[in-house]
Amino acid sequence: MKKPAYITHAQFRKKLLAKPGVRKAYEELQPEFAIVRAIVEARAKKNISQEELAKRMGTGQAVISRLESANASPSLSLIKRLADALNLKVELRFTSKN
Repeated sequence: MKKPAYITHAQFRKKLLAKPGVRKAYEELQPEFAIVRAIVEARAKKNISQEELAKRMGTGQAVISRLESANASPSLSLIKRLADALNLKVELRFTSKN
């Protein structure tokens, strides 16, 4: 029996992003991915659990889980509360698309 051919994540990503429709959708989601990445990295740097962060924010752990899995779009108000709970400030930047 022949073994299945495996590819790396990078190879799979490259193959998918070669499709114009997939690339367009991926690029449109980049702001959401950036927010998720910032939330996860900030919490990890402070070495606290989702549960602890939720407690500091006065919300439930499920809210943090939804944010970190991109299953919710946080309001600016929620982002500010999150930053306060992590003793951080919020910064917003606009950059060139090119």
